[in-house]
Amino acid sequence: MSEHSNRLIHETSPYLQQHAHNPVEWYPWGNEALARAQREDKPILLSIGYSACHWCHVMEHESFEDEDVSRLMNELFVCIKVDREERPDLDKIYQTAHQALAGRPGGWPLNMFLTPQDHMPYFGGTYFPKTPRHGLMAFPEILKRVAAAYREQHDAITQQSASLRELFSRLNQTGPAPGVHLSPDTLREAYTQLAHQFDRQHGGFGGAPKFPHPASLEFLLRYYARGARTGRPEMPALEMVHQTLTAMARGGLYDQLGGGFCRYAVDERWEIPHFEKMLYDNGPLLGLYSDAAIATGDAQLGRIARETGKWVMHEMQSQDGGYYSTLDADSEGHEGKFYVWDRKELRTLLSNAEFALMERHYGLEGEPNFEGQWHLNVRRGETELSATFVQSESAVATTLAQAKAKLLAAREKRVRPGRDEKILTAWNGLMIRGMARAGRLLDEPEFIASAERAFDFVHDKLWRNGRLLATTKDGKSHLSAYLDDYAFLIDGGLELLQARWRTGDLEFLRVLADVLLEHFEDEQHGGFFFTADDHEQLVHRPKSASDEAIPSGNGIAAQVLIRLGHLLGDLNYLHAAERTLEALYGAMRQYPSAHCALLIALEEHVEPTQTIVLRGDAAAVRAWQQRCARHYAPQRLTVAIPNEAEGLSGLLAERRAIDGPTAYLCAGHSCSTPVTDLAVLEREIAGSEVRPSGVH
Repeated sequence: MSEHSNRLIHETSPYLQQHAHNPVEWYPWGNEALARAQREDKPILLSIGYSACHWCHVMEHESFEDEDVSRLMNELFVCIKVDREERPDLDKIYQTAHQALAGRPGGWPLNMFLTPQDHMPYFGGTYFPKTPRHGLMAFPEILKRVAAAYREQHDAITQQSASLRELFSRLNQTGPAPGVHLSPDTLREAYTQLAHQFDRQHGGFGGAPKFPHPASLEFLLRYYARGARTGRPEMPALEMVHQTLTAMARGGLYDQLGGGFCRYAVDERWEIPHFEKMLYDNGPLLGLYSDAAIATGDAQLGRIARETGKWVMHEMQSQDGGYYSTLDADSEGHEGKFYVWDRKELRTLLSNAEFALMERHYGLEGEPNFEGQWHLNVRRGETELSATFVQSESAVATTLAQAKAKLLAAREKRVRPGRDEKILTAWNGLMIRGMARAGRLLDEPEFIASAERAFDFVHDKLWRNGRLLATTKDGKSHLSAYLDDYAFLIDGGLELLQARWRTGDLEFLRVLADVLLEHFEDEQHGGFFFTADDHEQLVHRPKSASDEAIPSGNGIAAQVLIRLGHLLGDLNYLHAAERTLEALYGAMRQYPSAHCALLIALEEHVEPTQTIVLRGDAAAVRAWQQRCARHYAPQRLTVAIPNEAEGLSGLLAERRAIDGPTAYLCAGHSCSTPVTDLAVLEREIAGSEVRPSGVH
C-alpha cells in the first residue's frame, strides 16, 4: 500500500477509496475543500469519475499515482475527487458546463477547473495523458497553463462565468407555451425519428460505440401495442425491438455464460463490449426483455430475462437485500480478462463432443475476436446445430448447457472484476422495477422476493426523518436524495405492488410522492428539479428532460404520478403530471426521440391507463391476477388486494369483494360496474392487451 493517505480515506464510495492513497491531496466535495480554496485564492481541480470507468483507472495510474504530477497538482490547485454515482448533481452541472465551454459532450473522467470564489468552471476536459499523445497535450502542461490563466486572465474568466450563468438560467426557464395542447402526434414523430436512426443490419441505433437505449426500445414496443389494440399494429416498431434485443442477446454485450449485460459495445455489431456491468442498465433491460417475451411469444427473450435476473441475485444483491452498483471492466489490470477464453483452455475443459458444438455455436473456427482470445458471441443457434450434427434440438441444448456450466465453473475460479458495493437508491428503484416486472410476467416468484428484499432494505436504511438518502455502504447512509431516487423508487414500488400487495408499501409510495411535489417541483414553470429546495446551493439547479443512460427523472415522475393518481383517485398527482408534460412539451416536440420516458407519460395522459383492482380471498384472486398478467398490456395497472388488507386509502377503500373475487375496472375517471365472473373479466380486458405476435 502507498505511504500516502488523504481525506478520501473516510469516504463510503469505493471509487473515492481507490484514490485515498494517491499522493494527490484529494478532498471530497465539501466545506473544508471549498473554504480552503477561497481562503488561499487557489483554483479548484474537480475530477469526477466512477469505479467501473476504464479511463478513470488509466488516468489515476498515469498521473494521480505519479509523485511529480501529484506535486504539481497539490501546488497549483485544491484537488477534489467526486464519485458521479454518489453526486449526479455535480456531474450534471459540470458536464453541462463542459459542453458549453468545449462545444462537445464530456465524459469520464471529467476534469474541470473552477474558480475558488463561486465554483464556476473556466476550463475543462476529460482524459488527459501524462505525456503528449493522440493529439492531446500532456496533463502537467495543462496544469501549468490553466493555473497561469487563473492568475493572468481574470477579466476574461469573469466574463466567461457570467455567460455560463446566463446559460444555466436559460436552461431552467422551461414552461408551457401559451395555449399548449398535449398531442399524441408527438408519439408518431418520435417513432419516425427512431426508425431513421435504426441500424437495419445489426439492430440498435446509430453506429459504434453502440448502447442498448432501453427507454427507446420500451417506447417502440409500446408504440407497436398502441396500434395493435386498435387493429393497426405498427409491425416495424416491433421488428426493431425484436431485432435489437435478439442481436444484443446473441452478441458480446451479453454475458453468454453468467448472464447480465455490459455497458455498451465498442463496435456496431454488438460483438465486443466495454466490459463493465452496471445495475442501471440491467434493471430496465430485465423488464424490457420480459415485456418483449410476452409481446412476441419468443421464449429466447424470456430465457435472457431469467438468466439476467438470476445473475443479479447471485452477483449484485447484498445479504441485506440491497443491490450493488457496478462490476469493473478490468481484472488483474486487463479489461475483459475475466470473460475471455483461448482455444487451448476450452479444449482442456470440454469433452470432444462439447467442444465441437461450442466451436460452431460461438464461431470459434476463425481468428480470435479480442486481443488474441475469444469473447463469446452466438453465431449459430440450436436449430442450425441440430441439423449440422444430426441431433435433436433438446440433445443439442443439453450438451450446450453442460459445456457452459463447465466454463462458468472454471471462470468462477478466476480473479474477479472489482465490485462497487455502495447501494444507490435510484439504481435500486430501477432494479426493483425490473425484478418485480420479470417476476410477475414470467412467473418467477424468487424475482419478486428479491425485489421485495431490496425495497425493504431501502425503506429501512435510506429513509430518515421523512426524507430519502441517496447512498449507503458499510452501514453509513448519507447524501440528500435526488429526483431520480424518489421517482425510480416509486416506479419500482408500484411494479412490486402489482406483483404482490402490501398496504404499507402503498402508503410509503404516497409519502414519497408528496415529498416529490413539496421539495422538487418547479412551482413557477412546472416540472421537477433534480435537487430538492433545501439541497446545498450549487452554481446551477438542474432540471433535465431527456433520457440519458437512465430514463429521465421528469419522465418517470410524470408516469408514476399519473398511475398513482388513477389508482387512488388523487387529482393532485394527475395535475402535477400534467404540469410537467406541459412545461417540457417544447423539448419533447423539438427532439421527440430523446424524450421517450416523457412520451410514455404523454401517452398515458392522453389515453389513460386501465386500472384494475382485484379484491377477494388471496388464493381465489390469484387466478384472476395471473390472467391479467398473461398478455402484453403496457397501459394497465393491476393490483390484487386480499380481503384481510386494512387501512386502504382513496378510491381503494371503496373497492370490496362481492361474494367472491371481484374486479373493478377503470380507465381515466370512468369505471365499469364490478365484475364477479372471470369470463366476463376476460372479455372486458381483451381490448387493452396484445396477444403474442409470433415475431421470432
